[in-house]
Amino acid sequence: METTSISIAVSLGCAVLLSVLWSVLNWVWLKPKRLEIYLRKQGFQGNPYRLLHGDTKDRARMMLEARTKPMPCLSNHYLARVLPFFSQTIAKYGTRCFVWNGPIPLVYISEPAMIREVLMKINQFQKPKTNPILKKVASGLILLEGQVWANRRKLLNPAFHMDKLKFMIPALWESSDAMVKEWEVMVSKTGSCEIEVWSCLHKLSADLISRAAFGSSYEEGKRIFELLTEQIKIAVPVLDSVYIPGWSLIPNKANRRIAEIDREIRTLLGGVIDKRKKLINAGEKPKDDLLGLLLESSFNEIQHGNNKRGMKLNIEDVVNECKLFYLGGQDTTSTLLVWTLILLGKHQNWQARAREEVLNTFGNRIPDFHGLNHLKIVNMILQEVLRLYPPAVELNRVVSEDMTIGDVFLPAGVLVNLPILLIQQDEKLWGEDAKEFNPERFNEGISKATKGNMSFFSFGWGPRICIGSNFAMTEAKMTLALILQRFVFELSPSYAHAPSGTGTLRPQFGAQIILKRL
Repeated sequence: METTSISIAVSLGCAVLLSVLWSVLNWVWLKPKRLEIYLRKQGFQGNPYRLLHGDTKDRARMMLEARTKPMPCLSNHYLARVLPFFSQTIAKYGTRCFVWNGPIPLVYISEPAMIREVLMKINQFQKPKTNPILKKVASGLILLEGQVWANRRKLLNPAFHMDKLKFMIPALWESSDAMVKEWEVMVSKTGSCEIEVWSCLHKLSADLISRAAFGSSYEEGKRIFELLTEQIKIAVPVLDSVYIPGWSLIPNKANRRIAEIDREIRTLLGGVIDKRKKLINAGEKPKDDLLGLLLESSFNEIQHGNNKRGMKLNIEDVVNECKLFYLGGQDTTSTLLVWTLILLGKHQNWQARAREEVLNTFGNRIPDFHGLNHLKIVNMILQEVLRLYPPAVELNRVVSEDMTIGDVFLPAGVLVNLPILLIQQDEKLWGEDAKEFNPERFNEGISKATKGNMSFFSFGWGPRICIGSNFAMTEAKMTLALILQRFVFELSPSYAHAPSGTGTLRPQFGAQIILKRL
């Protein structure tokens, strides 16, 4: 009897071991080779699959090499610096190509009609399953899928309506005005001054988000932002490596610190939220900052008896959405503003036209919501900056089921890449001056500029277009208007042009601008 039990246990152990070995073999070799055959039969070209790491080591090495020195001049043709491996792959194989993201092929989709289809079919083309480490850094709406995402999006939409944004204008002005006054003090000493504006704008965006999200509690918000910045710095090297299931559970130094920061952020946010909820329950009207709007939306849904998943925000959900607002809003606004100042520093004619429009609209008065929305030239400039220097240079999606788009069959499990930067600087779509700064192309709006093609999607497109895009544009207009009211500026000779795609697109060596008081 005992011998029989041992034999059964050994057999079960062997079966489990064989099952695990088969799963590993399928993951690291059989499935990648099967997907490679599918793609090559359809004319896609790429490097042969290499066990486990694929092209990731070469991509990381080339990225490090590209970051060692700036570009020789202020050129908008910077794809090879930001995405060197992608640039090399396109040159070698053409646009119908793929690279290996570890054991998973990543297929480039560069035809506008196919891009439109990918962005519209959000259930078939979903956000890639993320490393659990990323969920400690950013979660909430951006990681949800299906009906849960649809319900959450519906709940959050009212907080980002244009009629709600106008209530945030005083907070946006207060932060921007404080930065501009600091610049005025620096400039007043000599009449002109060189300022490294990237660090200033990064700090400004943190302050803007803190005020807009928490209103009078923005000092607590600033501490949260500092913790998020540290968390991202630790997480990026982990996220850039090949994902190995279970690695996030290993208690190494990086994982422990990421978890510690996450706990501290949630404690701080939870405290702010709890105080606000008590005031609302006591009868106080919700404030017009983001936190107030989120809580108001949540309470309204509860009162209407809506208990669908994603339609009711608990404390954890509000924490996640606030963290996401910090990350997305801060990076988008600071990068949009810094590239705008760099390009207007070079193109003095457009700077003068923008200033004339701002002064004609506001004079020296505080910019108001209505006036900001009617700054046509400023809006054209910001759209052109977004075209040439999008905050994110690419979007990735995973194929959730076997799909055919256009003439391409994509098996489930394949990743697709939508190369925003490549499309938005494509001469076939934008003309011979595609890599030149020319805001005039947006004179009659985005639809006319793109000729109806899916060739401009810096904030994404379709159902999952960035929920905070209007907020980011309003922030940028407010800050730019205040700068133009008080200064003329030009690029400093010390500026080194070095776009870097780590996270969002940013100037690697800062942005040195010479300011002169008007």
